Amino acid sequence: MPFYSAADFQPDSSVGYLAKRVHQLAQAGLEPALAELGLTFIQWHALVSIYFGRGATPAALARDLSYDKGATTRLLDGLAARGWLTRERTPDDRRLVELQLTEEGRAVARQGRLRVIEAWNRWLADWADEDVAAVVAVLQRLRDTLQEKIG
Repeated sequence: MPFYSAADFQPDSSVGYLAKRVHQLAQAGLEPALAELGLTFIQWHALVSIYFGRGATPAALARDLSYDKGATTRLLDGLAARGWLTRERTPDDRRLVELQLTEEGRAVARQGRLRVIEAWNRWLADWADEDVAAVVAVLQRLRDTLQEKIG
């Protein structure tokens, strides 16, 4: 039997709405901490995506950020202008561009990561470790299910 029905489907019981709202609230809470480093949330998200190898090319980064290609190009232009990344054509296929963080870009990504960790630890201070682990596990499972079903 399906979990949702028209009779009980509302924002506060919608997985999609709740996930989006949590993201919005976390982003709003992280902006001030990242601004102290001269970063916006999306700039930090891009740096950390490249740092962890999730955005090795502009197309991969756009997918990871859920950004369109034009906005990703402008974002990359700004990060490159600040000296935080380089773009290199691959030797095997000159059409492909690889993104690499500079040493300064890696340092900024790490500093931002520490601020994000501090914020989440502060927000979850009253939660049991098992509860946090359970939420993370459920979200990972949901992500995997959606990737499998949607692509």
